Amino acid sequence: MSGGVCVNEKKNSSKLDIIEGRTSLGIEFGSTRIKAVLIGSDYSVIASGSHEWENRLEAGNWTYSLDAIWQGLQESYQKMALDVEEKYGETLKRIGSIGFSGMMHGYLAFDKKGGLLVPFRTWRNASTEQAERELTRLFEHNIPQRWSIAHLYQAILNDEKHVADITYLTTLSGYIHWKLTGKKMIGIGDASGMFPIDETIKNYDRRMLNKFDDLISEKDYPWTISELLPEIGLAGDETGQLSETGARLLDRSGKLQAGIPLCPPEGDAGTGMVATNSVAEHTGNISAGTSVFAMIVLANPLKKVYPQIDIVTTPSGSLVAMVHANNCSSDINAWVQLFKEFAETIGASIDMAELFETLFIKTLEADKECGGLLSYGYYSGENITGIKEGRPVFVRTPESKFNLANFMKVHLYSAFGALKIGMDILLKEEAIQIDSVVGHGGLFKTKEVGQKAVAAVMKSPVSVMENAGEGGAWGMALLAAYMRERTADESLAEFLSQKVFINVKESTVTPNEEDVAGFDLFIERYKDGLPIEQAAVDYLR
Repeated sequence: MSGGVCVNEKKNSSKLDIIEGRTSLGIEFGSTRIKAVLIGSDYSVIASGSHEWENRLEAGNWTYSLDAIWQGLQESYQKMALDVEEKYGETLKRIGSIGFSGMMHGYLAFDKKGGLLVPFRTWRNASTEQAERELTRLFEHNIPQRWSIAHLYQAILNDEKHVADITYLTTLSGYIHWKLTGKKMIGIGDASGMFPIDETIKNYDRRMLNKFDDLISEKDYPWTISELLPEIGLAGDETGQLSETGARLLDRSGKLQAGIPLCPPEGDAGTGMVATNSVAEHTGNISAGTSVFAMIVLANPLKKVYPQIDIVTTPSGSLVAMVHANNCSSDINAWVQLFKEFAETIGASIDMAELFETLFIKTLEADKECGGLLSYGYYSGENITGIKEGRPVFVRTPESKFNLANFMKVHLYSAFGALKIGMDILLKEEAIQIDSVVGHGGLFKTKEVGQKAVAAVMKSPVSVMENAGEGGAWGMALLAAYMRERTADESLAEFLSQKVFINVKESTVTPNEEDVAGFDLFIERYKDGLPIEQAAVDYLR
């Protein structure tokens, strides 16, 4: 059969999926991009659309406005629907199932009329240190500064007046789901970044809920914490349907029909696990973008509480050890943009993607430990290393081997520096077993470069799938498809392994001794140099 015939058959099959509503839509709100992905009955992408956006630093808080949220949602959907019309000649009216995901954590607090009480406080804010410390001690469970409960308790400690008026507290994905369905629901993976989960009951930990209420009892607020939190749904559950109002909010053209079932809204960590088939025990994935996090599905709870390790869950509620670093690619992006500006200044024209690839490939010529260079790409505070504010820093000595290859490699290694410190706890102190690791995100686009760095961090083979570029929005679409298609006894892990990923190709890079030794030397320099980063924070206030 010729390639042209195969392409036509695929196109005809996708068109029939669209006409008959055998599609699933996933929309994910990332830090810099909102992406909509429509998949067909074979789980491949048949249309997509995206919208670029950026958070803003306002009054000391990183935030996005509600207007920006809805503008981005509508534009990404509109571009996806236009993609459907251009490719298949069909107007998108029916969708089999929908799911929304977003950056985990943060603080969206609403009053009884549904009004936002304070601007959205995102995961990027590192301003809840006292709350983190006190709640971790109270719960005997790590409560990172990013978590919603930490933001709430810090607002209480700060005597913020709006706290008494809160009637609902949710995440970005939970907010979108609520407005489109009227249901105050959230997926368990996203919920696990709001408040600790009891794995045995697949719900918020009751003992900790009671402890929190007792802790703030003297404030005499007109609510208990359980009354503020969204209801939890598990992968496979239906958690509402697109309302008439929701359909108009999503599709400004008015063509999309109401009544479409929605799966539980999830966080980007959960969709990353799904998109990399990393929801079974001993599997892991690393997402590298504006932030970087590694997720390892646990067979057993950790023996100790570590401030560097979050305990969250898969979309089905299994325990996951999460190492999350606030900073990853932002400083690399800034340097590459500077190189592009230089190229344009001398009259050279170069595509940004080509420039990234050229500079990343150059790192393969670098010294194993980056030639004595040091950098911290801290655009925001970093909890793992105890740095409260962001100050990107590059340092070298006169004796350092300062060339382009080492310069790019040190920034690549620095992007994974804080992550390495957290991962060493899991690998060395907890001796957890990792059978497979899958990488996804922008830093893995150039073949082997990002994989080699992460293989040295994890001391484990790292794979990148051929469809890794689809990312979390595709993972969310898969969760929507799982809700619609699963059989009564079919687990999410079975659905992914036996249906979605059964024929997906992947490339794997194994760690070599020189890379591991080089990264180990770099990370010791990185840890020893942290007082330099702190001095930059203290000086540049």
